Amino acid sequence: MTTYLITGATRGIGLELTRQLAAKPATEVRHIFAAARSLSLSSSTTSTANQSTPQTPSDFQTLVKEHPSRITPVPLDVTDEAGVRRAAQLVEQALEGRGLDVLINNAGVMGRVSLMEMNDLTSSFDVNVNGPHLVTREFLPLLRKGTMKKIVNMLVVYPSSPFHGSMRQATDKSSSTTLGSFAMQSVYREARSQSYKITKAALNMLTVLYAQELEQEGFAVFCVSPGWLQTEMGGPRADLPVADGVRATLEIILNKGKEGNGRFFNIHVPGWNSGWNRYDGGECAW
Repeated sequence: MTTYLITGATRGIGLELTRQLAAKPATEVRHIFAAARSLSLSSSTTSTANQSTPQTPSDFQTLVKEHPSRITPVPLDVTDEAGVRRAAQLVEQALEGRGLDVLINNAGVMGRVSLMEMNDLTSSFDVNVNGPHLVTREFLPLLRKGTMKKIVNMLVVYPSSPFHGSMRQATDKSSSTTLGSFAMQSVYREARSQSYKITKAALNMLTVLYAQELEQEGFAVFCVSPGWLQTEMGGPRADLPVADGVRATLEIILNKGKEGNGRFFNIHVPGWNSGWNRYDGGECAW
């Protein structure tokens, strides 16, 4: 029976991760700690993705009410070091001596400005890079006591019309949709998401550093790209419904063990093995 902590869990990808995990039998998923800055789902959020249909405050609350013994809401602002420490203490108390098995660092932000207009780099680093670091570091003692020992960093991207053309011209090179890739920057150069690119590239390195640091302890620390999903930011022309992307993401999280340590996985979706966005279950370019 596995225990999970998900950041940015009140909407979008985080909410869908929580929903699908809660739908699994208790023999597979014992408990889910659903963490977010605003558990009441106010207009501002640190979640990496929003549903294509805007959610109401009751969406998350309803899910918790449906699974009161299996979902615990956890107040957590990933930019607040003291708050992250308090969240870890809350989860430790709830686990009653047991360990945490899987940490999913899902919370994140993305701006849409050109390089010369970029003024959100510091705040983006706080959420997208230092946030996962603080959460991983503070929850590491609980993860060391867990049986699965998995740390998953989510790298999500939202293509938009200004750079559809350049992406389509790279059919033979594209295998995933990740703006943090050095190898794919020539493809995504027109994407006006500069702070996101920079911080997600840094998150890639952070993932590798933690993977190397924890390898001898039997951890699996890896990145997952859940694809271009039909969210508010992704838009209705995105490739996949949120549920499909999350389902494929969970396949990776559930099935990858220590052999996945330090790697960057693309989801697998039948029928998407070729084309300018391939979801072939392979590995993404760093």
